[in-house]
Amino acid sequence: MYRDHLVYVIMPAYNEEPFIAAAIQTLPRYLDKVIVVDDCSTDNTSLVASSIQDPRVLVLRTEKNSGVGGAMKVGYRAAFELGGQILVKMDGDGQMIPEHLDLLLDGLIERGFDYAKGNRFLHSEAIRSMPLSRIVGNILLTFLTKAASCYWHIFDPQNGYTAIRAEVLRSIPLQDLDQRFFFENDMLVQLNIRNYRVTDIAMPARYGGEISDLSIFKVLCTFPPLLLRCFF
Repeated sequence: MYRDHLVYVIMPAYNEEPFIAAAIQTLPRYLDKVIVVDDCSTDNTSLVASSIQDPRVLVLRTEKNSGVGGAMKVGYRAAFELGGQILVKMDGDGQMIPEHLDLLLDGLIERGFDYAKGNRFLHSEAIRSMPLSRIVGNILLTFLTKAASCYWHIFDPQNGYTAIRAEVLRSIPLQDLDQRFFFENDMLVQLNIRNYRVTDIAMPARYGGEISDLSIFKVLCTFPPLLLRCFF
């Protein structure tokens, strides 16, 4: 437990065989449950995750590839059933640094926010290590997401390192959230509709040998129409 709260990590993973073991094994000991959702990988992601000798780890596998949003829905519903109080999203590629998880949790427990998310633009080292294409794409996406969600104080909306109170998440219709990479942006809009308090936390990220499935071209083609829909 962390400060008398049951904290569960949901870790969506698609073809993360080279990274998933380290992503799990470096997690803090205070976590109560680690729910790995293998989104129908074509490699041995599930096998590697299941081989880790840690009673906290629960490995689920989707029947078909449903995207990061779809995998998160599976993990969130499992966390509800298992009684988690604070639910954290951490990707299976190891980019999200476990040592900074307590900053997200303190945003909820100490400062009273309902949803805390990482913001790499508040961390100088993170900006220097971020590829230029990600910086440009994130700035464009941030402006559009600010307008659609009305959370004008947030930045780095595509940051998937998040923590949310379970009772807050229960009030959001999971089935209506986007199945794929628009999931985080869609979540912000749903939180604002219900007047929940959201905070940004300065958070670095690690960029190694992992390959992102999200391209700037794909974002610019697909996200603006989705954000316009959310705005209205």
